[in-house]
Amino acid sequence: MKKVVLTVVTVMTFAMGFAETTPSHRMMFDRQPVSYDMSFDMHRLAVKLGLTFEQMETVEVIQNCFNNEVQEAATSRGLQRRHLIHQAVRKDAQQMRRVLNDEQFETYMTLLGTTLRNKGL
Repeated sequence: MKKVVLTVVTVMTFAMGFAETTPSHRMMFDRQPVSYDMSFDMHRLAVKLGLTFEQMETVEVIQNCFNNEVQEAATSRGLQRRHLIHQAVRKDAQQMRRVLNDEQFETYMTLLGTTLRNKGL
């Protein structure tokens, strides 16, 4: 009798675990709009990268554009969202490459990569 009860409890536990992760349950979370705020504190970034005043102004414009693109990507779903975020990151890296020197760019990419990982992107 004890084995039967334990078997039933085990089966019910597994059934409840699988019931929580059904596709309809996951879809509920995908439908909610996601807000990805990728804005940086420009003063801290300028100090960390050692930017000149001209570089700082240009980086600020690039960052605003990047933040807007990521916000737009957040409104799409699934693979489309990933693709748009990937495009935004690539465009940001290309634009920053033109503005920053090698050392600054390497530091910036490290910071951007860490930020993206922390935000789950």
